[in-house]
Amino acid sequence: MTTDEQQTVPAGEHADLLAMLAKHRHFLRFTTRDLTDEQAGLRTTASELCLGGLIKHVTSCERGWVEFIQDAPSAMPDFTQMTEEDFQRRADEFRMLPGETLAGVLDAYAEVARRTDEYVATRPDLDELKELPKAPWNTETHWSVRRVLMHIVAETAQHSGHADIIRESLDGAKSMG
Repeated sequence: MTTDEQQTVPAGEHADLLAMLAKHRHFLRFTTRDLTDEQAGLRTTASELCLGGLIKHVTSCERGWVEFIQDAPSAMPDFTQMTEEDFQRRADEFRMLPGETLAGVLDAYAEVARRTDEYVATRPDLDELKELPKAPWNTETHWSVRRVLMHIVAETAQHSGHADIIRESLDGAKSMG
């Protein structure tokens, strides 16, 4: 292993954040095991959520937040100025659209995860502050890179739990237990 390669292997806090994110990504993906494209698009609860849509949403969120770390705040929209079309595009993240496949959704998620892991492993400073985008729910003005990564972990874990409920409602399969 060269010196350059050794520097890209995450250690310490970087490794801990990536390990936690990997764990929750695994459980989210695991909920889709052995499903058809049709099953991945089914709503099984009163919610609008489906398994394929949840993975699309988490993919989009992770991609967006990592782009935010790199290019804040220009990588995020001004949520206070969103149009009906913007809201429709966001709503489409939560469902499987015609022509989308579970394999395609999972591949896109794997690619985003790979890029995130690569970026975080080489990120020298988790304390760097980033100005948050304008949004009605933001009560703070800045987050550290660490805080953004913790948000990605929390978002993935939360939606992994949603996915588990949807899957159990679909066919009784559980991620754990």
